[in-house]
Amino acid sequence: MGVLTYETEYASIIPPARLYNALVLDADNLIPKIAPQAVKTVEILEGDGGVGTIKKVSFGEGSEYSYVKHKVEGIDKDNFVYSYSLIEGDAISDKIEKISYEIKLVASGSGSIIKNISHYHTKGDFEIKEKHVKAGKERAHGLFKLIENYLVANPDAYN
Repeated sequence: MGVLTYETEYASIIPPARLYNALVLDADNLIPKIAPQAVKTVEILEGDGGVGTIKKVSFGEGSEYSYVKHKVEGIDKDNFVYSYSLIEGDAISDKIEKISYEIKLVASGSGSIIKNISHYHTKGDFEIKEKHVKAGKERAHGLFKLIENYLVANPDAYN
């Protein structure tokens, strides 16, 4: 098994606490509302939403995938850190054991820096193509921008 790690950073004009509330704490409700073409539903299969919770994310009509299952690995509300793993679903090939993510929001001026670290746990000597990683990064960035735009348009939300 190999582990490939990729890091990305995005700047946001939204302060960390407000962005964390929307992006992490209420994402299961917010994302299907503002991006139903991307995520149709999020349902908790096991747990109470905290560490160890397993969620099924069903993708929207326009997606090339139908679902994934997430396992919540860590929630640190004080330091604006969230970690989870994709453990099942058609977005994970049979050559990947899991994909782990850690999102950390750091204050930067009046906004935030969103730091995202992805760990691809592959089976055997399978190598992930850069184009697949790039596509995932683009989808994540698009989702961050949708949430940021929603927060800008709704200044009283998630305060």
